[in-house]
Amino acid sequence: MGLKQTIRSLDAFPRTEEHLLQKTQSGALVSVVGLVIMATLFIHELTYYLTTYTVHEMSVDLKRGETLPIHINMTFPSLPCDVASIDAIDLSGKHEVDLDTNIWKLRLNSHGHIIGTKYLSDLVENKHTTRNHDDKEHHDGSAKKPHKFSFDKDAENMINKVKKALENGEGCRVYGVLDVQRVAGNFHISVHALNIYVAQMIFGGAKHVNVSHMIHDLSFGPKYPGLHNPLDDTVRILHDTSGTFKYYIKIVPTEYRYISKEVLPTNQFSVSEYFSPMNEFDRTWPAVYFLYDLSPITVTIKEECRSFLHFITRLSAVLGGTFALTDRWMYRLIKALTTPSARGAYR
Repeated sequence: MGLKQTIRSLDAFPRTEEHLLQKTQSGALVSVVGLVIMATLFIHELTYYLTTYTVHEMSVDLKRGETLPIHINMTFPSLPCDVASIDAIDLSGKHEVDLDTNIWKLRLNSHGHIIGTKYLSDLVENKHTTRNHDDKEHHDGSAKKPHKFSFDKDAENMINKVKKALENGEGCRVYGVLDVQRVAGNFHISVHALNIYVAQMIFGGAKHVNVSHMIHDLSFGPKYPGLHNPLDDTVRILHDTSGTFKYYIKIVPTEYRYISKEVLPTNQFSVSEYFSPMNEFDRTWPAVYFLYDLSPITVTIKEECRSFLHFITRLSAVLGGTFALTDRWMYRLIKALTTPSARGAYR
C-alpha cells in the first residue's frame, strides 16, 4: 500500500475540485474576465511574434571604386536661382564648379511659391562674357584689377535681371543627386561660379549675400526603415547679417538586409555645424559648406524574426498563468466578497 500511495501522489491530474463543477454567477464573471485577459495577452504575443527586430553588426569597409550619391533638397529664400551654384571638391584633387548634372532648381517668389523651373547652368559663361577661371582668386576675394574690364549687353541684362529678382525677394529651391567619388571632400552652394566683378556689381559686397537656407532632405543613399537623417528639416535664417555655414559630416557606410534577404546599400551620418559671420575684413564670399568624411567601418543591419518555439513557450506561460490565477485566486476572492457570511464579517 505504501508504494501505491506514493505513486498515486504523483498524479498530475487529480479529480476536479467541487467548486469548479458548480455553475454560479461569480464563476461566470471570473470566466469572462479570464477570457478577456487571455485574449488580450494572446493578441499581444502574436503581434510580438510577427514583428521583426534588427541586429547590428560592424565590419571593416572593403568597398573600393564606387561613387557616393548625395541627395539634396534645399531652399534658399534670399538667393535667386540665376546666381546659385553647386561646387564640389575632394581629396583626390577633383574640383567641379557649377555642377549641372542631375541638379534642378525652382524659382520661388517672396511667399515661397514656385514661379519657374530650369536646369542648372552657368548663366555668366558664354562666348561674350568674361569669366574668372582662377577659383582661388574668387574664393579669397582678391583685389586684383585688370587694366580694362567690360561687359557686353547679355551680361548687363543678366545683372539687371538678378538685381530685379533680389528686389522682388526671389528665392531658389535646389534639388537633385550628386555622384561624387568615395573619398573625403566637400560640396557647397554659393555664388562662387560668378565672376567676382559680376558678383560685386550684383550684391555690392559679400556682406549683402544672404545664404539663409532650409534643408528639406540631405542624404547619402536610399532610406531604410528607422533611418533618421539629422539635417532633415533644418532651418537657418539670417537677419541683417551674412556669413558662412559649415556642416561637418561623418558618413558611416551601411547595409540594410531585409527579412526577404534583399540587401540595400546606403549610408547614415552624424553632423556638427559651425557658423562664421562676415566682417568688413573678410575676403571670402558667404556659402553653405558640407564637408564630409567616410568612416572605415561598415554597419550591417539585419532584420530577424523570432522563433516559433519561443512564441509557443511564451504563449503557454501567459495563458497558463492567467488560467491558474482566475481559476483559483480570483474565484475565491469574488466568492468571499459575495457570500452573505463574508459581507457580515466585513461589517
